[in-house]
Parts: sequence; C-alpha cells; structure tokens
Amino acid sequence: MIQIEHVNKTFHTKSGEVHALQDVSVRVEKGDIFGVIGYSGAGKSTLIRLVNLLEKPDSGSVKIEGKDITQLSKKELNSLRKEIGMVFQQFNLLESQTVYQNIALPLIMSKMKKEDIENRVKELLSFVELENKSSTYVSQLSGGQKQRIGIAKALATNPKILLCDEATSALDPKTTESILHLLQKINRELGITILLITHEMNVIKKICNKVAVMKEGRICEQGDTVTVFSKPVEEMTKSFVSTVINSSVPDILLKDLDYRFPVIKLTFLGKNAKQSLISDINKRFDIETSILFASVNELQGTILSILILQLQGDPEEVQKTEQYIRSRQVEIERVVIPHD
Repeated sequence: MIQIEHVNKTFHTKSGEVHALQDVSVRVEKGDIFGVIGYSGAGKSTLIRLVNLLEKPDSGSVKIEGKDITQLSKKELNSLRKEIGMVFQQFNLLESQTVYQNIALPLIMSKMKKEDIENRVKELLSFVELENKSSTYVSQLSGGQKQRIGIAKALATNPKILLCDEATSALDPKTTESILHLLQKINRELGITILLITHEMNVIKKICNKVAVMKEGRICEQGDTVTVFSKPVEEMTKSFVSTVINSSVPDILLKDLDYRFPVIKLTFLGKNAKQSLISDINKRFDIETSILFASVNELQGTILSILILQLQGDPEEVQKTEQYIRSRQVEIERVVIPHD
C-alpha cells in the first residue's frame, strides 16, 4: 500500500544542515494500523508528510499502491491527495466556522452537489457520534470533539489512507482512549489503512499492529507490534517498551535479594502464557523459586506475560532448570541486578 524506500531528506537552515531522514525504508500493508514512534526531532513528522508529498524526498522513492508519487504531475498529485486524509495534533479546523462548514469544505472544493454534501456531512457526523453538533461553532467544542470533527473532515472524500500526526497528544487520557477506539473503528469498518506518528508508546500498544521506532532520522527497529514489544532489540526500543510494559524488580525486594543465585526473566507469549511452568520446575528440580516480578499484558489479541524469578539451588540444578524452561518454548534470559 505504502512503500517508502531508502529515502533521504535534509533541511538547510541558518544553523546548518538538518538530516531529517537518513536512508529510511518503511512498508505499510493495506489494512495496517502502522505506528511510528520517536522523540521530538526524530524525523517522524517529515516521514508522514512524504506520503502526501507535503515534503519531497531528496532521494529515494515513495510509492502508493505501486506508483511512485514523486513522479506524478501536479494534477495527478492533487487527485491522489483526495485519497489520503490527514488528522492533525491541533485539529486544523476553522474556529469561526460551524462544524458543518468545516466538514463540508473539502467536499465543496471537490465540487460535490449541495444535496450530496448535506448527506455526506450527516453521515460523517453520525459516524463520529456528534450528530447534534452540525450548527455548533468549532470554538465551542471540547478538544475531543474538535478531534472527532477533524477526523470527520479527513474522511470526507472517502480516503484509502488516513495519516495521523500526533492525533492524541493534545488530549487527556480518557479522551485519547475514545479517539483511539474511533481510529480502530475507521480501520475495521471502513477498511482504511492508517499511518500514525506518536511519542506515546501506549498509543502503539492499544491500536497498532505494526511499529517503527525512529531515532535521529533513522529507523532503528521495526516489525509487528507483538514481536517488537516482546523482544525489543535496540536500547531505545527497550526504553519505550518499558513505559507501558514494566519488567523491573521493585526496589524493596532487592534489599533482601541473595545475589549468589541467578535471576531470570521469562517471557510468555500467546498459548505459552497459560503454562503451569513454575509448579512444574519446582516438582522436577531440586531448587527453590522466588517470584520477584510478574505482569500480564494484551497486545493485538495476544497475551504477553513477563515473570522474573530467582532460582536458588546448586548451579548444575539451576542449569538443568533453565534448559527445561527453554524446551517449553519460553523466552529466557538472565537479569543482571546491580549491587554493591
């Protein structure tokens, strides 16, 4: 659906050159909710603006459904942009106009008949659950309502792709949750592919099936959300994941920890999360297990569980226990606990 291949983009400023994108490649399949996460200045906004060519790459290609959009004529590009809706952090609405006027604007520009515009606006207001706000001025709406209208406006021309530029970062947690549900509804019921950028890992966790992590203009890690969350490779990815999936031993337990024995981290995924593993190893091996941390998370309908244990016993018996755990298709790694 969207193929960004080996793209580079440099901005020339008074302070010098800014390498916003460096050899960036991303592939978004039809039906994805694809999230791009990174800190401010990572290049996320530049990346998403490539998809409707609000930013043109210095090199590399940007393809939509196999067509390189950097090679399109102005007329062809304007036609393409009707198939790409965009939702902004600050809503991008005309505050002095009514809700109806804001949603109708792209339809008027498309020269749609007045009766068809009225029907489409009514349909969109129903979809975003703001049917009674048609004649309300945007300035009278709450932040969440403004974002819903912004989404309705972005959907007006029946796009195939929806770009979301920090669509929830200006909203409170409860409102953010409702907007994320709306984006899922758009993806599920309308079949629209969504590419969103965010600095909030919780957004990725809740709705994205794929994720790319950006740092200093580069993609440092990407893949399906379950894999990236359960097996993060890069330190930056691990840092992001830890904000929504904690896997650290509470300090109060560290005070009484016997550092002679190893601490292990177990990661259970899907069906493996239902195993009675601790009971099994206590029966099979001459060791004692101390549970230091446990968590259960849901990702894309899959259960991800993390368990941190200390195995107390003879080193040979501990080694046999670890081998047995691996035979049960459970991810295992030793945890280094710093101490004086």
